[in-house]
Amino acid sequence: MSSVFSKIIAGEIPCYKIAENEHCFAFLDINPVSWGHTLVIPKKEVDYFFDLEDELYIALMLFSKKIAKALEKVVHCPKVGVTVLGLEVRHAHIHLVPLDHKGIIDFRHKVRFSDEEMQALRADIAAAL
Repeated sequence: MSSVFSKIIAGEIPCYKIAENEHCFAFLDINPVSWGHTLVIPKKEVDYFFDLEDELYIALMLFSKKIAKALEKVVHCPKVGVTVLGLEVRHAHIHLVPLDHKGIIDFRHKVRFSDEEMQALRADIAAAL
């Protein structure tokens, strides 16, 4: 059975897509912990992050770096935090979370933004690439 992320890649579930290439896909998290919280995933469905083939692992990290640099420009944060959790969705993924000056990522507290805000943010990040 396909993961929710595979369904997003296939266009079966809508998302706020930022960018994609041959191997990777980036989109805004719909349950963000901060403004700009982005998920970066491999297009190949692999459950466990450290089971990714080396080439795909490297491609995913380099793609994440590009997305993080665009996030820094748009969100104006001191740094972008990187977290790999992987228990909620059985599809390897990276959380890119813009950090405030406290530098804390708290996944217990979600924030909400309107569809218009998310669409504008998505467009700004994509343009910054």
